[in-house]
Amino acid sequence: MEPTRDCPLFGGAFSAILPTGAIDVSDLRPVPDNQEVFCHPVTDQSLIVELLELQAHVLGEGAARYHFEDVGGVQGARAVHVESVQPLSLENLALRGCCQEAWVLSGKQQVAKENQQH
Repeated sequence: MEPTRDCPLFGGAFSAILPTGAIDVSDLRPVPDNQEVFCHPVTDQSLIVELLELQAHVLGEGAARYHFEDVGGVQGARAVHVESVQPLSLENLALRGCCQEAWVLSGKQQVAKENQQH
């Protein structure tokens, strides 16, 4: 198993556990304020954490799917595949006083990287 480190996100509002070698993409190029982007130096995989605006017309699991598919559309994804959507226990969240529900969506999107064709 690859060694990990605790990485603060969005100025320390919360954190994620990432591989020690994960590269903060904002050290290489501009990244929007609503995103934290990391890449693995060997596998060419990326992790993007994005803060999204509430969409009152979709709730629960449907909201997670809506945002994932919307981001894929905005990014021009050739393929968008949801692997799973699971609820998070609010007792385990630092923001539990601020939210009524939380979801984790795992999926894949096939998106061309900056300056590349599909």
